[in-house]
Amino acid sequence: MDFACRDVVSIRDFGKEEILYILDHAGKAMPVARGERRSDVLEGKILATLFFEPSTRTRLSFETAMLRLGGSVIGFADASGTSVAKGETLADTIRMAESYADAIVLRHPMEGAAKLAADFSTKPVINAGDGAGQHPTQTLLDLFTIKMEKGEIADNNIVLVGDLKYGRTVHSLTYALSLFGANITCVAPPTLQMPSEIVSHLKQMGGRFNQSESLESVIPGADVLYVTRIQKERFPDPEEYRKVENAYRIDNALLANAKRNLVVMHPLPRVNEIAPEVDLGPYARYFRQAFYGVPIRMAILSLILGKGEI
Repeated sequence: MDFACRDVVSIRDFGKEEILYILDHAGKAMPVARGERRSDVLEGKILATLFFEPSTRTRLSFETAMLRLGGSVIGFADASGTSVAKGETLADTIRMAESYADAIVLRHPMEGAAKLAADFSTKPVINAGDGAGQHPTQTLLDLFTIKMEKGEIADNNIVLVGDLKYGRTVHSLTYALSLFGANITCVAPPTLQMPSEIVSHLKQMGGRFNQSESLESVIPGADVLYVTRIQKERFPDPEEYRKVENAYRIDNALLANAKRNLVVMHPLPRVNEIAPEVDLGPYARYFRQAFYGVPIRMAILSLILGKGEI
């Protein structure tokens, strides 16, 4: 498959076979991601990481991926120290970045920013999160985590819990899971349920989909529990946030009725939604999930920069 110079703006731009190809490529990259083997496949290539919003895992894993492949990284983690503070437009920032780098990773608070950047750039643009919109590489690493920890993606009962209205990770993930025939249950307060347009699209695709407000009732049948943070920064009304900020909490008492092989995931950061006691138990996979971002992003970078096998 030819991914050379391809933008990664939305997971909806990729078909099932293309996703599986990326996941397979990431699996082969694991020894390099762990530092067990060296690779110089991207030697001489430069990645620009432009982060207009805070990030730990996404930014560092992209930088790690590029460095593990022998490439270099430029960019910023705080736009206040750039010409953006002087009023420079996103379009002009992108035009400048593409003159310095071979690919651009962009995180921006405005939904649709990555698509706008891709329209202005002649170099590949990778969406690292645009407001409450899309986060395609997070979706790919989530799918990779399920595949690595469960052996397959299809036919799992996936429970998505928390902020399903503003959570860009679950918006992308819901679409991707429907491609693989997973059974999806969305657990959230009524005000934070999955947006109606995503639900409609899922049903049109023939996806298996349920909604609930009760986490306790769905835990016994779950194969994967995907927990999301209630994102205070996305709420236009602080009072709306206060009503739901502690709606769900995952602890050992709740997981007492879970399957023995349940996998608990979280895109991180977490606040209060998963108790620390869960970290040392048999279900926690969220820190390993964060590491899987390195091989996934290695695979994406090597493919879009036209270098093929790692």
